[in-house]
Amino acid sequence: MRLQEKLDAFTAELIGSKKIPDEIVKELMIGIQEQVESGRVDRALKAGDIAPTFSLKEADGEIVSSDVLLQRGPLVVSFYRGVWCPYCNIELQALEEAKSEIEARGATLVSLSMQTPVNSRKSKRENDVHFPILTDERGVVAAQFGVYYSLSPRWVELNKKLGNDLTVINGDDSWSLPMPARFVIGQDRVIAYSEVNPDFTKRPDPSELFPILDRLARSSAA
Repeated sequence: MRLQEKLDAFTAELIGSKKIPDEIVKELMIGIQEQVESGRVDRALKAGDIAPTFSLKEADGEIVSSDVLLQRGPLVVSFYRGVWCPYCNIELQALEEAKSEIEARGATLVSLSMQTPVNSRKSKRENDVHFPILTDERGVVAAQFGVYYSLSPRWVELNKKLGNDLTVINGDDSWSLPMPARFVIGQDRVIAYSEVNPDFTKRPDPSELFPILDRLARSSAA
């Protein structure tokens, strides 16, 4: 089953089970539409742009440098909202399933999250993930990629109602997040693929990365 089919099935089950009251579901749908119409996605880096460099801590404290990783091959960067987001966790699992195919093409996969290292360790454990989840404290790197945003008062209240206190989860009081996003960065730091969606229920399938990585491999061998 492709990633979007899994996400759609989760949405249908969530609504059908009444685990979330109808009035909150309605507010969520309105909020998602506002996100889409905000135009903030236009600020995100696109294919052809130069990717920023970063050195961030893994969940276990190890420093991971994008420059070092790019010496080995292309880099796949996924922005992850956090352990509290079921849609993000479904995507995290899908990326783990695709990890061997990504690495077979000479690339490295990392995820960046504003959440605290403790929560990233929880994410890795609960989703059985074996690639780095790096701590992007206060969303500094997310801002450089153009995917950082502050939540509107509507979204702050919605998250409070759902029990998602981002001031605790992220360890800061900014009530901000990265948009769900995925980038492929070539060894020359040029972005070869950019997928950013303010609608967190919509995610591209990891298999879409494979032809991009194949093309980069052919270019490198030429």
